Amino acid sequence: MNADEEASFDQEREVLTNNPNGQSPDMDDHFSDIPSEPSILEHGVSANYGRYISNAPSNHVPAAPRNSPEGRSANYSHYLNRTRAPGHDRGARGGAIEQRRPQMFPRLDDADVERIRKFGTLESWKGGEAMFRAGEPGLGIRIILRGNVLLTRRDALGRSQFLAELGEGQFLGETAQLSGKPHLVDGYAIKDVSAILISPAQVRALLIEEAQLGEIIMRALILRRAELVQEGSGPVVVGAATDPRTLALEGFFRRANHPYRALDTEGDAQTLMVLAGLPDWRESTPIVVLGDGTILRRPDEAMLAEKLGLLPDLAPTRIYDVVIVGAGPAGLAAAVYAASEGLSVIVFDSHGAGGQAAASTRIENYLGFPAGISGHALAYRAYMQAVKFGAEISIPSRILKLECAASPFIVHLTGGRLVRAHSVVIASGASYRRPKIEGLDLSTAKGVYYWASSVEAKLCQGAEVVLVGGGNSAGQAIVYLSNYASHVHVLVRRDGLEESMSRYLIDRVMALGNVTIHTCTTIESASTDEDGLRGLTVKTKGRNASIETRHLFLFTGADPNTQWLSDCEIEVDSRGFVLTKGAESSDPSGCLTFQTSVPGIFAIGDVRSSSIKRVSAAVGEGAAVVSEIHSMLTRTLMRTDRH
Repeated sequence: MNADEEASFDQEREVLTNNPNGQSPDMDDHFSDIPSEPSILEHGVSANYGRYISNAPSNHVPAAPRNSPEGRSANYSHYLNRTRAPGHDRGARGGAIEQRRPQMFPRLDDADVERIRKFGTLESWKGGEAMFRAGEPGLGIRIILRGNVLLTRRDALGRSQFLAELGEGQFLGETAQLSGKPHLVDGYAIKDVSAILISPAQVRALLIEEAQLGEIIMRALILRRAELVQEGSGPVVVGAATDPRTLALEGFFRRANHPYRALDTEGDAQTLMVLAGLPDWRESTPIVVLGDGTILRRPDEAMLAEKLGLLPDLAPTRIYDVVIVGAGPAGLAAAVYAASEGLSVIVFDSHGAGGQAAASTRIENYLGFPAGISGHALAYRAYMQAVKFGAEISIPSRILKLECAASPFIVHLTGGRLVRAHSVVIASGASYRRPKIEGLDLSTAKGVYYWASSVEAKLCQGAEVVLVGGGNSAGQAIVYLSNYASHVHVLVRRDGLEESMSRYLIDRVMALGNVTIHTCTTIESASTDEDGLRGLTVKTKGRNASIETRHLFLFTGADPNTQWLSDCEIEVDSRGFVLTKGAESSDPSGCLTFQTSVPGIFAIGDVRSSSIKRVSAAVGEGAAVVSEIHSMLTRTLMRTDRH
């Protein structure tokens, strides 16, 4: 990706006060330059919009001249101007829009379209017909050969907004169409439309075979998803902004990079008027309202993912070359390299892409990013790379157990689902340890967090917070939270940060005026009330002290996520991390460094004993393990042929 996309998914510059809708604030202020548009139902953006959504025939549709910018309707700039607040100065904001939108909605020339024809099939629609609606399965991207298409986005409460009007040589779709996931917008034929439909598999083939076109298309798909997430549409999360269950749902949408809107039940009168239409909302929040009107009361992430169509269908008879358990940097790297080399790959993760790294607000010592990159941005790019090469990714999906004795291996998931594979890569990482704190039940406590994203940051605005931990992840969280909290108290068990934190982070933390480092300090107990955490008693250098706080961030060590391996005879060290070794082998290529005690099962990243706990090291292991998998699969095939 180029510098534009680097900024598109960079969250550190996001200003929470400019995000009143609560949708995932992962994009930087470039996308906030796109004006938010009032409901079309109140401010029409196209002369026949009402006819389009009713599927009634239209007798008058404004033409889209070839010389209008990006092939938009001649009235496009008028639509934008009508959405601006009175007296609003477009200035730099308008310039940023015009710089981005040509990349979001590029026009392909006739030669490009001809090169694409072989990848798809022809379709046609009559003017006024709905081509697709949000929530319907995505059949792929469409290249418009003739006619014009109106794209709108709407939320689950029925509020609809203009997105774009596209014409000949432009294409429809965003990243969901790479894997056949549901549409996120509505599309209507303004005039009679003919188009080339390219299925997800053929889109991926196009991206690989036509590299130059592939770059244009991939960039556009990613930027479109970025705008949808930034502006918010689709599902609506209803709940108190401070409720941990509401935060968990918002965190899910953020990790999935899925657009949504949020309604705070402790909000204003207008919000309460909207909620009045939802039966029994007070007793059942948080609620998620889906685009088709379905109301989910206190849903878990698995149910939400299923209802949104985010999980792939699993065929129990199919045998994959590789199953990767864990979508952190190591797992995603393995998926990218394995899929790009032609192996059939499926990735499972119970939480989200990126692992702990995704919670890092700024990674500055990763090679190739001198200005730094957020963990979420890095994870999303890796995720999209894996999808581009054909890897299947199922998030969230919880693994129950692994049958090591079966041939091929069998991975059991919740809900009775299972998959089979010739090899398994354990990349399930490690989770922050949950220390026992007197007076505090960490499983239900309100005000206790295990990472610092923008969702948590907005709850800490102007408040004193306590953070426990002295590693790099803790350092990045300290820097991030200092922008929102009035003061950050950092509790460190050691007598300093030098043994556990990178020098550049130490220097940055020490330069912050609203951060206090409490060395040789541990938590003795906590006090709570009906609103959650109220304060902490800490022991520092033999003396007890009190800190009043409603917010506690824990970055305290890590335990391996290996519970699902309990039925396997895979060797682990004294702390439960998976042992790998260069076992003796007849393979002339040498030892399989990342293979476990069970042949065909490999371990990489933080879950592997003695691994270097750094993003770059995890990515390197993910790339390196693929050559070992190739070696193992080749050797297995040769044995099979001999028999």
